[in-house]
Amino acid sequence: MAFIDWKYSFSVNIEKIDLQHKELIECINQLFDAMKEGRGKNILGDIVSSLIHYTESHFKTEEVYFEQYGYPATESHKSEHAAFVKKVTDFKSDLDSGKAILSNDVLQFLKNWLQNHIIGSDKLYSKFLNEKGLR
Repeated sequence: MAFIDWKYSFSVNIEKIDLQHKELIECINQLFDAMKEGRGKNILGDIVSSLIHYTESHFKTEEVYFEQYGYPATESHKSEHAAFVKKVTDFKSDLDSGKAILSNDVLQFLKNWLQNHIIGSDKLYSKFLNEKGLR
């Protein structure tokens, strides 16, 4: 059973972004599976690195659309992105140095943040960009 399941309510009606959100969910599910199976710290670190890289790439996609279409809440949305990347990057550093371990609390944070960000913040740009013709 997946840690996070894709739900239609997550859709922002922009194919590229929906596909990226699904991929982010899959990254978190891989991290959950690896933790549950007791895989080593190096493998967990590699998955967290992938999550950071993919998240940054996804955020860049959104931000390019914001600039291209003149989304009025661009700066506040970008601030949310930057705060998330910093938190996950800090966690990765702590994991690498042995100061932290991957825990259910960390996974729950990732799950909650992603779900709340998609359903909250991302849904705000969805209507705006859809009205501009982006699908």
